[in-house]
Amino acid sequence: MVLEVALIEVTPGHEDDFAAAYAQAHAIIVAVQGCRSVRMTRGIESPSRFVLLVEWDSVQAHEQNFRGTEAFDRWRALIGPHFAAPPRVEHFVDVPA
Repeated sequence: MVLEVALIEVTPGHEDDFAAAYAQAHAIIVAVQGCRSVRMTRGIESPSRFVLLVEWDSVQAHEQNFRGTEAFDRWRALIGPHFAAPPRVEHFVDVPA
């Protein structure tokens, strides 16, 4: 399992519109093969900052099944207009305890 972490800065004043767009876009990403779970969080101290957390089967599932597809285009068309800057996206794996 791979965790995608996307730090998203939303244009101030667009936070509620972004959240509404995400509510629509959520159904797109959860339907992608290899997507295990999706969660969006919002900053308390920085309410224009959001963090998207997506669990994927693999980095390849994210990149090939989503990023390079029409589903990504639809996803981005909904939420992208509210970005203040391009999101910073990285992938992580669990560290054994």
